Amino acid sequence: MRQAVITPEGLEKLKEEIEFLSTTKRREVAARIKEAREDGDISENAEYDDAKNEQALLEGRIAQLEEKLRRAQVIDEKAISTDEVAFGSIVHVKDQKSGDSQKFQIVGSTEANPLEHKLSNESPIGKALIGKKRNDIVTVEVPRGPKKKLKITKIEKA
Repeated sequence: MRQAVITPEGLEKLKEEIEFLSTTKRREVAARIKEAREDGDISENAEYDDAKNEQALLEGRIAQLEEKLRRAQVIDEKAISTDEVAFGSIVHVKDQKSGDSQKFQIVGSTEANPLEHKLSNESPIGKALIGKKRNDIVTVEVPRGPKKKLKITKIEKA
C-alpha cells in the first residue's frame, strides 16, 4: 500500500470519525442486536439480520479508516510555499473563457471534497495546478466539454 498524504486537519477528522464509529456507533449497533435477539427466534428475524449487516458494514468502515490512518503521511503546512502550487496550497484561479474565479485547496484523495472546494492532488485540475506559479495558465482536460484554461491568480497557505 502506498502512503496517502493528508493535512493535519484531515488527520484530526479521520481520528474523530474512527473514535465515533468505534465507541458510540458500535454501542448503538450492539444494542440493536441485543434487542433483536430478545425478540425470540433469530432465524427469521429481519431486525436481527439488518442489525448484523449494519455491524458488518460498520466494522468494515472502521478497518478501512484505520488503514488510511496507518498509511497517512501528514504534510507540514508551515513548509508550504506560496511561490508555487503544492499539496496543501489554497489556489485562486480564473477561468480564461468564462471569467469565473474559484478557490481550491489541494489535498490528498482521502480528504477530497469538491463541495468544500478541496481537490485531490490526483484529480485532473489538482495534477495540472501542482508545481505551477502565480500568473501561469494551465489547460485541464474535463470529462465533458472543451478543455478548461485556468489562470492562477493567487497562491496561499491553508
